Amino acid sequence: MSVQTIANAARAPTRMSARARDRLLNVASPLALLLVWELCARLHLIDTRFFPAPSSVMATLIDMLRSGELVTHTAISLQRLAYGTVLGALPALILGIAMGLNRPIRALFDPLIAATYPVPKSAILPLALLIFGLGEASKIFMVAVGVFFPMVINTTTGVLEISKIYLDVGRNYKASRWNTFWTIALPGALPVIMTGLKLGIGIGLVLIAVAEMVGAKSGLGYLIWTAWSTFAVEEMYVGLFAIAIIGFMITLGLNELERVIIPWKAE
Repeated sequence: MSVQTIANAARAPTRMSARARDRLLNVASPLALLLVWELCARLHLIDTRFFPAPSSVMATLIDMLRSGELVTHTAISLQRLAYGTVLGALPALILGIAMGLNRPIRALFDPLIAATYPVPKSAILPLALLIFGLGEASKIFMVAVGVFFPMVINTTTGVLEISKIYLDVGRNYKASRWNTFWTIALPGALPVIMTGLKLGIGIGLVLIAVAEMVGAKSGLGYLIWTAWSTFAVEEMYVGLFAIAIIGFMITLGLNELERVIIPWKAE
């Protein structure tokens, strides 16, 4: 048995324990927050009219699950989020890699992205409603816009950070543009691309809630807005909790996906 094998075997338990610790902390931190919130509510340290105890919110959540209301609204919001993510992420991925590999393309599109990115995405909701109407297209468009910008910026940055020696090797072996894209640019930028995807989906969740509050009759945003208008505070928090849980689960899922498709980042 070589020295390197022994060293790898010695490091493996530490690495696994660190990963298990991270997963435990990922779950423990939100649970600790809920516990503190519950204690403050029961000790009357906060106004439960506006900050009901988590146990009360969970009871309402269970009732809404049994009635099917929460499942219906959640499924509709997730569908809109999925469509918008695909429509925003794919063009951003292609454009970002093209901007990273090709200087004229970067010079052409970089000013446009720099000018439009600072515009508050929620501010274009009236324009989206004017163009697409009150149907599904306006909600999907808002998510796509929210996902597009973090993805294209992170993808471009990721490609630009690839060591030039890899691109030079590709040129020396006369790699085609497709081979350069698939075997050099995409794998090299993948860690940063995944970060952009996480940011984009987070923004997409915010925007889908905003869009559903204004121009929808279904979805978690509509649920929150309707609960607010009737002062059903527990139901409003159920909607907020549902969005928080969705974001938490998506992040955990993407982190696990990263460990599979980007093993060198974990190392």
